[in-house]
Amino acid sequence: MAELDRVRRWADALIALHLDATWTFGFDHARTRAGLCDYRAKRITVSRHLAARYEDDEIHQVLLHEVAHALAGPGAGHGPRWKKVAAELGYEGKRLHGGAIADDLATWIGTCPNGHTHYRYRKPARALSCAKCSRTFDTRFQIAWLHRDDAGNPQTELHESELQGG
Repeated sequence: MAELDRVRRWADALIALHLDATWTFGFDHARTRAGLCDYRAKRITVSRHLAARYEDDEIHQVLLHEVAHALAGPGAGHGPRWKKVAAELGYEGKRLHGGAIADDLATWIGTCPNGHTHYRYRKPARALSCAKCSRTFDTRFQIAWLHRDDAGNPQTELHESELQGG
């Protein structure tokens, strides 16, 4: 698992090596995406939750991915220009991280009738069905939600009457 101080040192070194001095690094509280390149603020951020779970090589790849975005520019997306820059930096990964999400931090745990588990970080506002069971909304595969307590234990059931369309 990567230590956050070490991640910060790597990020600062990559920024100093490849970007101008107006770029900065920080940690954010994202739970499902590993990194972010904010062109307007000239800031690269990495999820503190996921950085703590990833191995050193994985988080280094995330940093290279985001530096490649900064170098390629806002219009590049994950297209040919970004791919070229990323390869030149030594990025070996894919466009999206394949690492774990911080599902243990999700406050809502959902289960479909077939047993597929779903995680949400905010209270579901409407009825949802399992995308693994059906590509379109289908009440046969509606997800039942439980709220976790502060200790992470499922406690309170979310009733259909609390959902729009439920």
